[in-house]
Amino acid sequence: MGVVRITRPNARYQQWEALLRNQNKRQRAGEFLVQGVRPITLAVEHGWPFRAVLYDADRPLSRWAQDVLDRAGGDRVAMSPDLLLQLSGKEQQTPELVAVVELPPDDLTRIPVGPGFLGAVFDRPTGPGNIGTIVRSLDAFGGAGLIVTGHSADPYDPKAVRASTGSLLALPVVRARSHREVLDWTADLHATGRPVQIVGTDEHGTAELADVDLTRPTLLVIGNETAGLSAGWRDNCDLMARIPIGGSASSLNAANAATVALYEATRQRTRPHRPT
Repeated sequence: MGVVRITRPNARYQQWEALLRNQNKRQRAGEFLVQGVRPITLAVEHGWPFRAVLYDADRPLSRWAQDVLDRAGGDRVAMSPDLLLQLSGKEQQTPELVAVVELPPDDLTRIPVGPGFLGAVFDRPTGPGNIGTIVRSLDAFGGAGLIVTGHSADPYDPKAVRASTGSLLALPVVRARSHREVLDWTADLHATGRPVQIVGTDEHGTAELADVDLTRPTLLVIGNETAGLSAGWRDNCDLMARIPIGGSASSLNAANAATVALYEATRQRTRPHRPT
């Protein structure tokens, strides 16, 4: 495979630069940037389609970088270090590689649903960092995938990818236009013998989280950082759970609440808990 060399900001470079900050351009191009050793490694290991691998034209490749180039596919692009630095999300140190990776389809069937299913919905999130943090927590606690509903921040924003520390490349993340798409999916699961309970989280929930049986196949629903869950979700959750907190805080950050709920589900599944 030949090598493309880019030493000044040409049209192709400008397209990649736009992927850093413009969700619409990411969507139209069908690609996003992946930065960092662990995220790029996970993208390779999980078989993501690479459009291009960009590397520093002025220094020898490490064994890791050469292995990525050999395995990833896509175009090889030798880039001047100052341009690569601008695509890296860093301010001082030029990375060895930046990857351009194909966006996956927003298809709920990408999320595997088995007897021990644990998944999450994030309803209308505004912070890409919170999306990435929830993906990281799902990955850590054995979750199957994340669904992002409604008008929201982009899961493929560089801030989300970084906050996930690469877990976004290891776990399905699917965008749905509204709660109705997700409810249709769960109805289909029920019809095929795979019922999933839908547990919403809210500071005024009717049951404490620890009293909810999370050993069953469960979809946790986390609300918008400011407004909480939409009326559509509130009306369609099987139950609403609350996390008891003290001090002067009125509620937890959305990503923190999701992490607590995922931990509780894992705790119950590791040491079976039967609510009274």
